[in-house]
Amino acid sequence: MQKQTTPEEKQMKRRYSILNPRLLVSSLWLALLLAGCAQAPEACPRPVPVDLSDAETYASDDDLPFRFPLDDLDAYLSAEPFSCPFAAPGRAKRGPFVSGENHAAEDTLKPAGTPVYAMADGTVSFSGPMGGYGWLVIVDHPQANLYSLYGHLSPSRWRIDPGPVAKGELLGYLGDPDENGGSAQNPLRTHLHFGVRVGQRADYCGEGAWRWQAGWIKPCPQDMGWLQPSLVITEQQIPRGGFPGPAGGFLARWWMELLFGGTYLVGGLCALVFAIKRDRPLTLVLSGGILLAAGYFFCSDGWRMSDMLFAMGVLLATLGVYGAICRSGESQV
Repeated sequence: MQKQTTPEEKQMKRRYSILNPRLLVSSLWLALLLAGCAQAPEACPRPVPVDLSDAETYASDDDLPFRFPLDDLDAYLSAEPFSCPFAAPGRAKRGPFVSGENHAAEDTLKPAGTPVYAMADGTVSFSGPMGGYGWLVIVDHPQANLYSLYGHLSPSRWRIDPGPVAKGELLGYLGDPDENGGSAQNPLRTHLHFGVRVGQRADYCGEGAWRWQAGWIKPCPQDMGWLQPSLVITEQQIPRGGFPGPAGGFLARWWMELLFGGTYLVGGLCALVFAIKRDRPLTLVLSGGILLAAGYFFCSDGWRMSDMLFAMGVLLATLGVYGAICRSGESQV
């Protein structure tokens, strides 16, 4: 005769079942903690010592391909030319979290209003506001297969427009502590954030470790294609065919943008099908508004899929308004 299970025993089994949600969540957190303790992050390669005594020569010699972005050479000739060197470890804040990351550029302390110049001939591919960078300028250098990034510029003094630029041409001025990525409540010490990366800006996504505007990232910057700017300039050499790109395929670079952008697009298509079948024009208007808001948000972060989200949002909103007008006309007949 089979023994019957009491209610207390059933409750005890459910409590310790491997499918219990609390037990699953606790196990997942424990696994993550153990993984974090077991695998310490690898230290990035240290920057190569460089001789900056000829920094002024690079700017005055038109036959050389590169120059430093600042004319005032006092910082470059000091004992510690960079307030935050390339690949320096640090703790960067991402939303409510603070994590260990690595610096993908070289920072130089200079007062607000200091002019900043292009390191080489190229094309300004981005000039605009960018979160903690204040005003950001990016110059593509296709002749070297590089792009250079200049952060914490002033949006109030002068702004360069996208287009061709020559080596040594003015890109902007360093911003005041309340406009260079800081604010009146949280001012940011005035400095130039100068990065150099293999490839062109369009080769990289707008979010994640591979993002084109990265300042602090968890992986080693060298693995993401970032180069030590002072070393590139002092060596004054462009490899045949340009600097070789970093390892990492299309999906490794773009998976996050494809995931989030694709989710919104699929959601928009589902809303379109649902609204047409159920004759719900207001659903189309609401969905279109959500896609337009997402497109604006992603565009401000430099995502390439923002144009598709804008187009889908306009299409849904237009169809929704048209459907609502048609329904209103039918009800009046």
